Amino acid sequence: MDLFADIADERRITADFLGTLNSEQWATPSLCRGWTVHDVAAHLLMPLVTSTWTVAAALLRHRMNFDRANVDLTAGVAKRSDAELIEGLRDHADDRYTPPGLGPAAPLTDLLIHGEDMRRPLGLTRDFEASRLVVALEFLTSGSRLGYVPPSRLTGLRFEATDLNWECGEGVDVYGPAESLMLAIAGRPAALPDLTGDGVAELAGRIGGLAASR
Repeated sequence: MDLFADIADERRITADFLGTLNSEQWATPSLCRGWTVHDVAAHLLMPLVTSTWTVAAALLRHRMNFDRANVDLTAGVAKRSDAELIEGLRDHADDRYTPPGLGPAAPLTDLLIHGEDMRRPLGLTRDFEASRLVVALEFLTSGSRLGYVPPSRLTGLRFEATDLNWECGEGVDVYGPAESLMLAIAGRPAALPDLTGDGVAELAGRIGGLAASR
């Protein structure tokens, strides 16, 4: 499996989707707290157009708080127009960027999750490659998920996809479509109604009722 080819394809899928939106849809609040669809698109482009020195300066400015630095850097890219964000995602589709210490599963997971952060509030859906969802689920439930999913969110829960061959964990059961499991594990309450099993209430309590962070 060539994950970088999958990433490039997902960036183009995202750009094509964004190209169908009107100005009102671009301004719609996403599933990410405080971010519109436009802001999420800017977040996906940000690491592809931001130098290492700029990232380092933002981290120093925010006392090594990655979340605050991320918001700051994304705000800068969000000054670009809708059309510029689409063009940027297409122009940088083949970039092989990965976050420090993480492999290509990280940006692929980001693209899948943030794509739904934009689509779901707009009432839009898409078809997924099953293999890509499995990569994201494995990443989010593995030791390499540090910074994405707190370990306490998954402890004592067993997750099983109802639409493909994937399961993980031990404990109280949580069942659902792979896409919805991915979003719920990543902290998106909007996916909880899609899930069943005795562990859903526990997962919901751990996520809380707030919109997801980045």
